[in-house]
Amino acid sequence: MLKGKKIVLGITGSIAAYKSCLIIRQLIKKEAEVQVVITPAGKEFITPITLSALTSKPVISEFFSQRDGTWHSHVDLGLWADAMLIAPATASTIGKMANGIADNMLITTYLSMKAPVFVAPAMDLDMYAHPSTQQNLNTLQAYGNHIIEPGTGFLASKLEGKGRMEEPENIVAALERFFAQRNSLKGKKVLITAGPTYEKIDPVRFIGNYSSGKMGFALAEECAERGAEVSLVCGPVSAVMQAKHPNIHRTDVESAREMYEACLQLFPSMDSAILCAAVADFTPCDVASEKIKRTGDEMVLRLKPNPDIAASLGQLKKDNQALVGFALETSHEETNAQAKLQKKNFDFIVLNSLRDVGAGFQTETNKVTIITADAKKEYPLKSKAEVAVDIINQLEAVMR
Repeated sequence: MLKGKKIVLGITGSIAAYKSCLIIRQLIKKEAEVQVVITPAGKEFITPITLSALTSKPVISEFFSQRDGTWHSHVDLGLWADAMLIAPATASTIGKMANGIADNMLITTYLSMKAPVFVAPAMDLDMYAHPSTQQNLNTLQAYGNHIIEPGTGFLASKLEGKGRMEEPENIVAALERFFAQRNSLKGKKVLITAGPTYEKIDPVRFIGNYSSGKMGFALAEECAERGAEVSLVCGPVSAVMQAKHPNIHRTDVESAREMYEACLQLFPSMDSAILCAAVADFTPCDVASEKIKRTGDEMVLRLKPNPDIAASLGQLKKDNQALVGFALETSHEETNAQAKLQKKNFDFIVLNSLRDVGAGFQTETNKVTIITADAKKEYPLKSKAEVAVDIINQLEAVMR
């Protein structure tokens, strides 16, 4: 799985730096190409000559390679790599990464990196358990970085390992699992809805909700990373919400009716659909052509039902298609989700509750329960990128 992959290996000033030689040897054995970027403190623990001999590449440490102005481009490294692995990663480097303190070549390379980033922490247990370190690690996860949890060798979903750096063979195995997963949806087409819908009252007012679209975008990125062609039907979200992966094809809509029509057109050619958008159930019966002026003490707004996207796709669903729904509830959560699962013909439903702190609209995190016809699985609070991994893992299980 690592054959031909270009790996930037970041080495920091830890006693575990000697293990980076073992990581390099295993990566080279698996026919990966390795470029080392080392911090000045890292060179106190292992010499660049040793690292260069193993990789057959000059080690990069400083911004400028010679006195004549020749410099190393961190931007080029960010474009070149298929992955960046920082092993060992000290508490200091993790803090700089989390806060954008670009005072050495390794951090500037990290900030320019377009590829996935993996971090293998290395420090004593007290430092690892300190709230500031844990906060910085959680920040890195929220940014989409992958923490190779000490003591497990797996990408962390909840940080609870010890400070000692994971063994080299387990670190390399974690990279292999990641790249194997990236092709698991190759050739599949996935429809995803995201964000809110706006139902116009007049030219300047609408009925809407607080959905940011972050969960839907995270799902789209995860599917695309695994090789799927993603059709993202997106309601009105912030201008900063942009799909990054080239496999994501975005269709912007405003109203529930527009989202319904786009989904009905796309779904027949899809292998699966994930209905993550917060679609308005009702829309005004009449839309004023001009701004409504204040008159009297009351205004009555008559509403009519919007078309039910989930129910319509559930009726259209073929045996070779998978359909996933979302339920955001405020009471009787599981009962309501179970009823929706059956009524809409979902393969499974993702339940979140507004009563869970850190879950729901406009947050960077989410806490979900995945419910099928005969089982349920509860997950702890995670970044939405990590929640997307759990959901797509369940989707793949359904699609097998």
